[in-house]
Parts: sequence; structure tokens; C-alpha cells
Amino acid sequence: MGDHNNREPLLKKYEQEYEFEDCPGCKVEQLKRSDTGVPIKPVFFISVVTLCASLPISSLFPFLYFMVRDFHIAEREEDISYYAGYVGSSFMLGRALTSILWGIIADRYGRKPVVVIGTITVVIFNVLFGLSTNFWMAIITRFLIGSLCGIIGTMRAYASEICRKEYHALGISAVSTSWGIGLVIGPAIGGYLAQPAEKYPSVFSKESFWGRFPYFLPCLMISVFALAATVMSFWLPETLHKHNKIKKEKSNFHDAAEGTPDESNGLNVSPSMRYSEHKAPSSQKSLLKNWPLVSSIIVYCIFQLHDIAYLEIFSLWAVSPRTLGGLSFTTADVGQVLAITGLGLLLFQLLVYPLVERITGTVMISRIGAVLSIPLLASYPYIALLTGVSLSIALNCASMLKNILSVSITTGLLIMQNRAVSQEQRGAANGISMSSMSLFKTIGPAAGGSLLSWSQRRQDADILPGDQLVFFVLNVIELLGLLLTFRPFLKEPEDTDNPKSKHDSLDQENGIQERLVLTELP
Repeated sequence: MGDHNNREPLLKKYEQEYEFEDCPGCKVEQLKRSDTGVPIKPVFFISVVTLCASLPISSLFPFLYFMVRDFHIAEREEDISYYAGYVGSSFMLGRALTSILWGIIADRYGRKPVVVIGTITVVIFNVLFGLSTNFWMAIITRFLIGSLCGIIGTMRAYASEICRKEYHALGISAVSTSWGIGLVIGPAIGGYLAQPAEKYPSVFSKESFWGRFPYFLPCLMISVFALAATVMSFWLPETLHKHNKIKKEKSNFHDAAEGTPDESNGLNVSPSMRYSEHKAPSSQKSLLKNWPLVSSIIVYCIFQLHDIAYLEIFSLWAVSPRTLGGLSFTTADVGQVLAITGLGLLLFQLLVYPLVERITGTVMISRIGAVLSIPLLASYPYIALLTGVSLSIALNCASMLKNILSVSITTGLLIMQNRAVSQEQRGAANGISMSSMSLFKTIGPAAGGSLLSWSQRRQDADILPGDQLVFFVLNVIELLGLLLTFRPFLKEPEDTDNPKSKHDSLDQENGIQERLVLTELP
């Protein structure tokens, strides 16, 4: 009985030191243990912030062709797509150069500061992009948005940390879904609100401010949304564990954990019991030697190169003249197609994806998405031959299905990346992922625009004439990504999110039932 009385203070001290009162990460862990329901509020916050980051990327797709045309930098109409590709690439170049830095900052200072800085960046520089009067101003403002907004990589880590393990797929899916919806709603905003003096002359005069800056209105609307997201981000709970103040008593407990007698009570504690300080073990491999992480990032980058090139090509192809193999769409036409696509994408991600992911697994769903994308893309040149209602139906169905497949591929690979690392490395891991992906996405718009411009000059070629060449190249990239999802290249990670928590007792014989959360070190 006396031994039990000696051990009880140690038990209470262990419980007190496991949960740090001033640590935001510990508070989140407490909340996750007490609330086992669906994390609706965190998922909503994740969705809003991610949407804020994705809208500036996609909103310019419908009007970029006309914006570059108005800069009068292209000598021929066929060259407009070439210059438009560089405007799209400037954002990705900025993000590629700074994503690792933002990941390190998120791991050191927290996820929340990075999110706040990112949303403020969108507020300021997206407005300035809408006020661009020449090609280089557009390039510079897009570059600054990309380099100063580190939200996406941070939100990936945050989604895994704010949700219980059984809801990780939901959290990551929220990031992917919001990203996908942003890539759809953004073009809708750009399509309907760009050139307002031409579309709505009864409201906006050509001699007014809106006539002089025809692409400012959609950028302003997105910045207003980003301002609301900035205010909301102050209520985001921080998930990073900050255990900077280590109490003296902790060393006494560690001595006991190593099997050293505690002079105050004479106890020996099993060496297998360690107090988790949320620090990486010294034997933990570096991120670049973590092949499950590295391989999933490489495959992810291949598919992202494909997706950004597709988005750039689709919008430029749709607004190009019929004589050049395009559809002669207006900005509003493109916005309408992509808005319908967004609705289908939202319903799929909310109602279908979680079920399919549980049945097939993360790798298989990526493979299925890639396999189905290849014949779908091959059909695009033939869709361009249609007119009227048949064109509208075929294009809307193809666009919706293509985006659903793309987001399914991306979500599965993102889940793999987050499961391949522990929490203390997740920000840096996602920073590496974002930086690598952004390098590939820097290539995508420029290469896609140049490829489309070249293909439009070879309408009468014998092999792969016109836009057939463009979609053939996209399919080659998709096939490469598909092949890399198989072993031995892609290796599925072990489950690093499960710390092997156990509810043990220090004395089964005396019937002590107090529960401890212990971490077994390897």
C-alpha cells in the first residue's frame, strides 16, 4: 500500500507534464481525444484558407489571353499563348523558391503565422496584379504572390494534425477539394467579372476606372475574400507543439524512465516508457532519405506538371479562334464551363471520394484516375469539332470528369506524403513537396503555352496536326506518372501518425487504473 502511495504522485506528475498548459499543440491533442465526432469546424476553416490560396492561381485563366493581348507584347496572334504561359509560370517560380523556407518557418514558429502572412499577401498583391498596365508588372506581382504565400504546404500539415486519424482522409480531402474548387470558381470569377465594361455597359462605362482596368474587378473580389479569410485565420487553433520550457522535475522523471532509482520514492520505471516531447528520435532518417516520402513527392510532381499544363492549355485553347483549332469561347463561356465542373467536383469529393478511398486505397485510386484520364484527354480534339448543344454537353462532362480524376490522384498522393513523416517534420516535408511541385508547375504553364502556340501554327501537319499534338503530349506525361505509381519506384509509407499510444498502468497487482499516454521508442 505504501508503494502504491509512492507511485501515485509520480503518476500525477507524469500526467501533468505530458500536457503542457501553454502548449497549443497539447490543447489540440486534448480536444481530439475528448471530441470523437466529425471535425466540421476545423475542416471548414481548412477549406476557406485553402480556397483563398487557390483563387489567385486560377482566376486569371479565362482572361489571361486577352490581358496579354492588351499589353501589345505579342507580334502575332499565335504568340499570345507563348507570353501568357510566362505570366502563369511566374507565380509557380516564386512559390518554388520559398516553399521550403515557409515549411521551416511553420515547423519552428507555428502553422498559424504562415497562414496569416499568406492571406495578407493575397489581399495586397492580387489587387496590384489587377492594376497591371504592362507585361512585366503582371510578372512581378504574380511572382510576389507565389513567393510570399506559403499556405498550401502548411495547410496540408495542418489538416493531418487538427483531425483525428480516422478523419485524416477527410482533412486532406478538404485541402484537395478546396484547391480543386478554387481552380474552378476562380476561372468563373475571372470569366464573368473580367472586362465588365464590355459585358455590362449599362453598369460600367468604358471611360470609367473599370474600363481602364478591365481585369481589376475579379482580382478585387478575390482580395475581399482573402481579407475575410485573414480575419478568420486568427481563430485557427495552432497545432504545433511548443515545449520550450522544460521543468527541472522532468529530468528526474527521465532518470526514472531510464531505470534509475528516484531518490524520493525509490521507484524504477521501465526503460520502454518514455515521455513524448514531440521531438524526433536522434536515429530518425533525414527527409531526403525517406524513400516513401521522396517517391510520393516525385510522382505527385509529375501529375501536378500535367494538371497545371492542362489548365493553362484548356483555357487558352477554349478562347482561341476556331481557325487555330480552338473553340472561340468568351471569358464568360470558359467561366461557365469551369463553374459547372466545380459543382460536380464538390459533390464527388464530399460524397464519393472517402468511400472509394477506403475501398481501393490511396495508391490504387491514383492509378485508376490516371488510367481513365488518358482516353478522356485523347477525345478533346474531337470535342472541338462539335457545335451548339452537343459541344456544351460534351465539354462540360469531359471537364468535370477530368478535374474529378485529377483531384482523386492528388488527394491519394498527399495522404501518402503526410503518413510518411511524423508531425515535427510535416511542415518541412510539405515545404519540400510544395517547392518541388512548384518547380514542375513553373515549367507547366510556360511549356503548355509554348506547345499550344506551336501546335496552332501546324494545323495542316500530317502527324498529330494542331491541338492533337497538345493532348498527345499531355497523355505522355500522364502515362509516365501512372508507371511511377508501381513498385519498385513508389513505396507506400508505414503509419507514422500512430504513436503506438497505450493505456498502461504502473502497477497491475495493486489495481492502479490510472491511464498514461506513453510512446515506445524504437
